[in-house]
Amino acid sequence: MNLAWLLSFWILCTSSFSQGALSPGGTVNVGAIFTFSSINGRVAKIAMKAAEDDINSDPSLLGGRKLSIYMHDSNFSGFMGIIGALQFLETDTVAVIGPQTAVMAHVLSHLANELQVPFLSFTALDPTLSPLQFPYFIQTAPNDLFQMTAIADMVSYYGWSEVTVVFNDDDQNRNGINVLGDKLAERRCKVSYKAALPPDTKATRSDVQDELAKILRMESRVIVLNTFKITGLLVFDVAKGLGMMENGFVWIVTSWLSTVIDSTSPLPAKIANSIQGVLALRPHTPDSKRKREFVSRWNQLSNGSIGLNPYGLYAYDTVWLLAHALKSFFDQGNTISFTNDSRLGGMGGGGYLNLGALSIFDGGSQLRKNILQTSMTGLTGPFRFNPDRSILHPSYDIINVLETGYQQVGYWSNYSGLSVVPPETLYGKAANRSSSSQHLQSVVWPGGKTAKPRGWVFPNNGKELQIGIPDRVSYRDFVSIVNGTNVVQGYCIDVFLAAIKLLPYAVPHKFIPYGDGHKNPSYYDLVYKITTGVFDAVVGDSAIVTNRTKIVDFTQPYIESGLVVVAPVKKQNSNAWAFLRPFSPLMWAVTAIFFLVVGAVVWILEHRINDEFRGPPRKQLVTILWFSFSTLFFSHRENTVSTLGRLVLIIWLFVVLIINSSYTASLTSILTVQQLSSTIKGIDSLITSNVQIGFQVGSFAENYLNEELSIAKTRLVALGTPEEYADALKNGTVAAVVDERPYVDLFLSEHCEFSIIGQEFTRSGWGFAFPRDSPLAIDMSTAILQLSENGDLQKIHDKWLRRKLCSSQDIGSSADQLQLQSFWGLFLICGIACSLALLIYFCTTFRQFSRHFPEESDPSVQSSSRSKRLQTFLSFADDKVEQWKTSKSKRKREDELSNRSGEGTMPGNESERIQRNISQERQNGDTWLH
Repeated sequence: MNLAWLLSFWILCTSSFSQGALSPGGTVNVGAIFTFSSINGRVAKIAMKAAEDDINSDPSLLGGRKLSIYMHDSNFSGFMGIIGALQFLETDTVAVIGPQTAVMAHVLSHLANELQVPFLSFTALDPTLSPLQFPYFIQTAPNDLFQMTAIADMVSYYGWSEVTVVFNDDDQNRNGINVLGDKLAERRCKVSYKAALPPDTKATRSDVQDELAKILRMESRVIVLNTFKITGLLVFDVAKGLGMMENGFVWIVTSWLSTVIDSTSPLPAKIANSIQGVLALRPHTPDSKRKREFVSRWNQLSNGSIGLNPYGLYAYDTVWLLAHALKSFFDQGNTISFTNDSRLGGMGGGGYLNLGALSIFDGGSQLRKNILQTSMTGLTGPFRFNPDRSILHPSYDIINVLETGYQQVGYWSNYSGLSVVPPETLYGKAANRSSSSQHLQSVVWPGGKTAKPRGWVFPNNGKELQIGIPDRVSYRDFVSIVNGTNVVQGYCIDVFLAAIKLLPYAVPHKFIPYGDGHKNPSYYDLVYKITTGVFDAVVGDSAIVTNRTKIVDFTQPYIESGLVVVAPVKKQNSNAWAFLRPFSPLMWAVTAIFFLVVGAVVWILEHRINDEFRGPPRKQLVTILWFSFSTLFFSHRENTVSTLGRLVLIIWLFVVLIINSSYTASLTSILTVQQLSSTIKGIDSLITSNVQIGFQVGSFAENYLNEELSIAKTRLVALGTPEEYADALKNGTVAAVVDERPYVDLFLSEHCEFSIIGQEFTRSGWGFAFPRDSPLAIDMSTAILQLSENGDLQKIHDKWLRRKLCSSQDIGSSADQLQLQSFWGLFLICGIACSLALLIYFCTTFRQFSRHFPEESDPSVQSSSRSKRLQTFLSFADDKVEQWKTSKSKRKREDELSNRSGEGTMPGNESERIQRNISQERQNGDTWLH
């Protein structure tokens, strides 16, 4: 019965409304759907009326047509909003401004799609109203995607990692909070709790009290409030009574609060007192002459009934946006016409629903296109749409509510992020969103403090921080429980307690041992208890390793650690052959070979031109050996005269200098420092061998050796105490023990017959473990750094871990010998120099030989003379250069004498003199050859 009455009433209203909306041909009908008793509805109504009057004051704008805006009051009712939309769509309306809320927008957008009537809204700003799904729904103000991005940037700027959100559980507010969660996650922050309240007009004080009471018992003190006016003010009223507007709390509020502040002046004292210290966002509109003129008109337009807020400016610009689009529509030769939807033709007449009256706007697609392509300058500044249909340069003012009003602490824009200067002054510069460029002015927080709140506290639920500690059996200097008591002590405990004292707040805690007391517990299992909620933190000798960092957060390391190899060592006593130990056998062999090679190369290069490298073969062999080995002490007496010989020699002397210095340094170390030797040379020798390896029970060393180094588990032996370490190493149960450096240092302080072999093969440290994204982990890291800087960390270390160390030192793998790989580069350079010198020498020698002894041109004698020519070349290469010059002169004079004798023109005494000289030269030559 009630439904039938309501539908009858709707038909009556539709009929009467249709008669009023049908206008002469010179009128363009536009609808508007708002709740006119709300702040934004009242402001929008005045602004849209002013825009209508201004547009109609210029008849040429719409070609002599009048713009007529028909208002429908939805009165906070989604149903009434839908009724109003249906009325508009039955009366040849070309566009609708509204609705005011996203709840109605999601429904009416389907009607807009079917009937091709554009809907323009500056208040239904749900980011999920996709232009792909709803092409005829156009948002003419920045949607909540940008508002939530601004809030996420603020949270990140102040360094908070968690926020609590309070919101009305409706489409717009719920979807906005979902976007906020995504934006916070991009900045490594998160929403820790969502307090959902009923829609705006239905939320009660009891609903709000229940949710705020829950929040009061939680950790986060950063609260984001995304509601409408009625619920928002109720939340602040209740929060004031619960003490949630005092020191330590942070409230960030969406743009609804700025509209209340701008449009309600002065604020009632009760409201003003309940919102002090709040940060709120307000849509930013740049200053301009048109804006100032409109603001000055506002009191006259509103009769002083309400103040102007940014959404009033957007309402004015939305009407003008539609007018510009209509002007283009008419200028393009289009006319306003409607076509009945054939699918609805059979649904009217006989029943209550007159759906047949709904018609399709023929020019709707073109009008929508004109709207999206319009570019103008309005009261809100330059106005046009981006390709994704968002508003150009979305931006917000950030205001801080004070006792006497509010102060503006900065701006946010999608272009430049947070800044203290208006965004429009930055648009001409390169975008810079780096953390160093983000700035806001000082804020007065709830409670009147200007110091930034920490943003979190320990949950106020009567529960102490449950801290797990390992119940160790060995190495109790790190963590131990005094027998028969609940007293916990040790190096790790003292570091934790000292760090806690540096925090600016109290941390109630309780140490809870983990383990059976008979063997060391598994540290991975201990840390994993944090993820299951058994422990709130773990304090102890917990190494920071990869598989643990995936499930918890660690503090800054308070001691360095890493895996090392411990093995038995024996002292190496000096003997008669100690001088050979600096070099490995291969190094000795290669060095000796290079001495001989360099000596031979220098002899080859000097032999033909240097008398000191000539003589009988035995003498030359002795010269080669003497020259090469004497370079070791730089005492060679033979001079080198060839350029190539000098080049080879200077490089070789440099190599000798390096080898000599290295040998001296190594031998000095061997003879003056106690030397230890071990059959184990380091982790590499352990991997390649098949010996047994010990590790500490509960340590991550077992998994590391097995999974990372691929050492079979059958080779790994679990050891529980230092005594077991020593016994296993002495009796050969294990060849070596792999453990973390702090444990090994304590072990070696009492067992000097063992030593660390090689270097640490992992790098890590010990830290305190907390749940992921725990703010306490950050504060504890800061405290540990303070302990390190003021020296207290070292004092705690000396108190628990300082021992009288053995005189033995760590030994590296083959640390007492210099290997060939340390010098192969030098030998390579020397070898290349020798090879190049020989190549140049032989090329030069062969060229000289070819010039002095050209090859026979007679083919009949070529084959028989090859062996003779080879002998001649060897003789040529062996002879001194001056002798070949003398021989050449001798042959020339013999030829000359022979020619003259044949002619009979030479005097007798001259001929005898020449013959004597030739005989003497032959005798000298024969003597040198022998």
